[in-house]
Amino acid sequence: MMDNTFFKTLLVLCFIFCVPMLSAQQVALKSNLLYWGTTTPNLGVELALDKKLTLDLTGAYNPWIFGSKEGNKKLQHWLVKPELRFWPYEKWDGHFLGIQGIFASYNAGGVHIPLVPIGHLQDYRYEGYATGGGFSYGYQWYLSPHWNIEATAALGYLYLNYKQYECRKCGAYQGKSHKHWIGPTHVGVSVVYLFTSKKK
Repeated sequence: MMDNTFFKTLLVLCFIFCVPMLSAQQVALKSNLLYWGTTTPNLGVELALDKKLTLDLTGAYNPWIFGSKEGNKKLQHWLVKPELRFWPYEKWDGHFLGIQGIFASYNAGGVHIPLVPIGHLQDYRYEGYATGGGFSYGYQWYLSPHWNIEATAALGYLYLNYKQYECRKCGAYQGKSHKHWIGPTHVGVSVVYLFTSKKK
């Protein structure tokens, strides 16, 4: 079972520090539609640091077991991704470059997800954590004074430490291992709500 204490604490701290800034209208809220495609609820908060710099903090949490508990198909995880972004023109408008960190805990197996950096997720269950970071590129399209669409992708490094089990519920322990991954670390298509009205 995943330890959710760290994740819950981080959400509380994020709420405490971010809410006062909402009144200053220097915040955007977002949600990644691709995460929702894996049944993973997620929310991002992006804070303006100046005209061309923003700090994005995204959190995601998936607690589900698919089908019967005996089948033990799941993609359970929590993930936190802080990212510093530079906007060549203006924040929340057009191209941006970013540098990000990634912190996650997972308990997943019995499902097919492309480009997963650990083993055979369809055949085994993996329980562990991941840390790393990378560089991102993205673009935001203006929809209306308060709404944007964002597309982004990142390449970077992940260190994964995990225990491997047979996929079925209470499956036999197969051993402990770790992996160094260099490759895609994030992809997103997000709906963005801007507290600051923008006009084109």
